[in-house]
Amino acid sequence: MALRPSTVETATAEVFQDVLSGSSDGVLAIGLNETATAELLHSLDGMEDPPFVRLLTYESVLKWIREDFVTASVAAELVATNTLSAQMAEGPFENVLLVTDESVTAIISTKDDVVGLSTENPELVEGTRAYWEGLYKESGSFPLRTPAYSAVGDSLVAEFGPELVDDFRSMLDALESTRGQNPDEVVIALLVAAKHEKLLYDISRWGENIGIASKATFSREKMRLEEAGLIATEKVPVDVGRPRLRLLLGDERLRTEAAEEFVSVVRDELPAGVSP
Repeated sequence: MALRPSTVETATAEVFQDVLSGSSDGVLAIGLNETATAELLHSLDGMEDPPFVRLLTYESVLKWIREDFVTASVAAELVATNTLSAQMAEGPFENVLLVTDESVTAIISTKDDVVGLSTENPELVEGTRAYWEGLYKESGSFPLRTPAYSAVGDSLVAEFGPELVDDFRSMLDALESTRGQNPDEVVIALLVAAKHEKLLYDISRWGENIGIASKATFSREKMRLEEAGLIATEKVPVDVGRPRLRLLLGDERLRTEAAEEFVSVVRDELPAGVSP
């Protein structure tokens, strides 16, 4: 069997870029672990003209992706733009593979490097692709239950205007991940709303409608932020019913325009907590 020279890279993303940029007819991504799946998603997101990728991996890997709002919203965006389809299977996956119409690349990880060993042998490529396409069709779909990144931004602009969405995106970019961290997407939404002095009712309704979290979760996180002194509230009378609460920043350091500094202050001051 004739093998092309292998590509030896120091990051999985570079192997993905090599394979993805050379494919025009779609890619099967088989058996990727959590880190490799995240790298694949962000590699696709960074391409101007990405190929269509069918991802088949363990349910636990896809659940891990869903737990991080930043990466999950990128995945949802790729699904919405018909760039990605994610399926789950019990496995086991003997190999980690990227399969195109013209090549099969096995991804081998060592302590320091990621190696992509590729072959363009027609018989092997055809047989491998047919085998995994068959398993892909028999596998189960996986619900991301996370709004697409663009849908979040568009809805924020519609509800609150471009300045708020710019701050929200800057904070998420500074976080890189929300998995098990302070702050998460709910905390960021509340703090950005406080920076722009929006109503708790409006930001929690938006969050529930877009699918980020329930109004009850927003309310609980608001209380935690108040206890930490990061936000304050003032009552705003309404024509009918109880007064609503306007969110205000409680810590002057949060008035910074630097997203990294904003996130750092929150991490220093906010006790650990888990939003359901």
